[in-house]
Amino acid sequence: MKFDLEKLNQLTHNTLPGHLGIRITAASEGELHAEMDIAQHHLAPNNYLHAGSVVTLADTACGFGCIANLPEGAQNFTTVELKSNHLGTARDGTIAVAARLVHGGRTTQVWDATVTNKANGKTIALFRCTQMILYPKG
Repeated sequence: MKFDLEKLNQLTHNTLPGHLGIRITAASEGELHAEMDIAQHHLAPNNYLHAGSVVTLADTACGFGCIANLPEGAQNFTTVELKSNHLGTARDGTIAVAARLVHGGRTTQVWDATVTNKANGKTIALFRCTQMILYPKG
């Protein structure tokens, strides 16, 4: 499953990323790309993109990147910290994210992600998260 897009996208079924329509579009060593078409349920009451929608896209890309890049013997991961800076917004179209591994340790990974408006390339948000790597007990 490491870089199998079909299998990675199957993981979104019946989960928040699937409900929001997030699609994994590319996965490789230390990098993952995803996108989401903006729909009414992604917007805040002010009719601009809800920050939570943007954070979910970025966090999903980093999480799936972590899954695809787990160290040997690791079983899973959990997010222990995240931060986002929102620089712009969108009301329609598609937003895309590129997530990159900046630290790939045995017990933690740190991922950076940039969310952009796919139509014009403008940056919507910068995101960073730390993942704790989980190993089988015993």
